[in-house]
Amino acid sequence: MTQSPTISLCMIVKNEETFLQQCLESVHPLIDEIIIVDTGSTDQTIKISKNFQARIFHYDWDDHFANARNTGLQQATGDWILWLDADEQIDYHKIEELRQTLQQTDAAVLSLPIINYISDTLEDSHNQAYLYHQPRLFRNHQHIQFIHRIHETLDIPNPVTVEYLDIPIYHFGYITEVNKQKKKADRNKRLLMKDYNKPNHSPWIEYHLASEFYREQDYQKAFEFINQSLLQFLLALKKPPALLYKLKYDILLRTNSLDQALIGIEKAIQLYPDYVDLHFYKGCLLFEQGDYSEALDCFNRCLELGDHHPHYLILKGVGSDKALEYKKACLNKLKIEDK
Repeated sequence: MTQSPTISLCMIVKNEETFLQQCLESVHPLIDEIIIVDTGSTDQTIKISKNFQARIFHYDWDDHFANARNTGLQQATGDWILWLDADEQIDYHKIEELRQTLQQTDAAVLSLPIINYISDTLEDSHNQAYLYHQPRLFRNHQHIQFIHRIHETLDIPNPVTVEYLDIPIYHFGYITEVNKQKKKADRNKRLLMKDYNKPNHSPWIEYHLASEFYREQDYQKAFEFINQSLLQFLLALKKPPALLYKLKYDILLRTNSLDQALIGIEKAIQLYPDYVDLHFYKGCLLFEQGDYSEALDCFNRCLELGDHHPHYLILKGVGSDKALEYKKACLNKLKIEDK
């Protein structure tokens, strides 16, 4: 019988008593050790961690998330490393499926769908969510490390095989009431501005600043930063990532800048013809302008594409129920019976 590979859970935390218990309970049957890097908790975080026999390492915060995460990676002894945030939970019902995958896969990295809830309160958390895949499990001792001060990502060397799984992680950190309690927006903007003021910084900095102002509904600043990001990618002769266009046309739709948006979204769709969110936004723009026939075509295209796109950031439902609702509205406007 093949021996199951061991798994180290690596986390960085600070004052996470609200969510940490649920997080660790969701994944406890799967993992063999817990590595907690604490950056200065003053609540019950340490006590909760000790209840799960976690190995705790105190870290002097240096405004650099990647540095803190890499400190935890250095302590991991498992065959695989799983990284989570305290305000995340893995789907408990998929634990056995994940365990079997680890025994059978030849991949070095496993990418899991992250469901980011974006409602105002925890009670309404299941009404609005974004989906995207992110590498969350990787083999230890493969020289894989985190990079970037904030919105840190794994620097995965080539050639490395990445396998995409349908085992979701639920993330509650973008819910408005949680964001306000933890003052995430102020912290994030402060750290992002440190890099923004450096010459030759990555265009991703502008994107993340745009996202912060978008969440605060400061759409003017968000639009300025997203356009800066797009421009910097183009000046570097790089194709701007799809989610930049998603954010841009989301802002234009919310600010009722319909004519301006329709001109540009066609070009974005040419770059990313299978990105369901862009077709959905185009349909919404046309619907608001009263072009119900063209809008209907867009929503039919959304339903054809569906919601499962591991390489894109997807608003949950734009390839299913949200598109269907708009389709029915278009048919109603056109006085066509929906058979």
